[in-house]
Amino acid sequence: MANSIYPIFKQALMKACTLVSLNGSTTNGPWVALVDTGAYTYATGHDFYNDLAGVIGTDQNIVSPTVVGRKFDGCNVTFTAVTTPTSIEALVIYRKNTGANTTWRLVLFENSSVTGLPVTPNGGDITISWNASGIFDL
Repeated sequence: MANSIYPIFKQALMKACTLVSLNGSTTNGPWVALVDTGAYTYATGHDFYNDLAGVIGTDQNIVSPTVVGRKFDGCNVTFTAVTTPTSIEALVIYRKNTGANTTWRLVLFENSSVTGLPVTPNGGDITISWNASGIFDL
């Protein structure tokens, strides 16, 4: 047997550290932001929302979040009437809480497997449809 982290530990880690209180509320849980990578560059040292730049539109709550095994999933999200004429190339998922954005932990930067990105907003809605197999695995 090769070295391996136990899958149940990964699930517990996701629930305890990143996805605590995933109740789909507007004050706690997973949120997603649209990001212009012309203004933001991913860095491994970024840890909280205040590290982001180039956020476009109004961030959306990922409702009905689930953690099954080591897979995180949730309902699709719609950003309504996005008007900023700046190209959007990435998504950032973060864990929002009732504190300042310096305490909102960054979870996932995604720019390569999002259907419909890049996109330049035109005042219409932008819908993010997650992969049928889930949003991400840990």
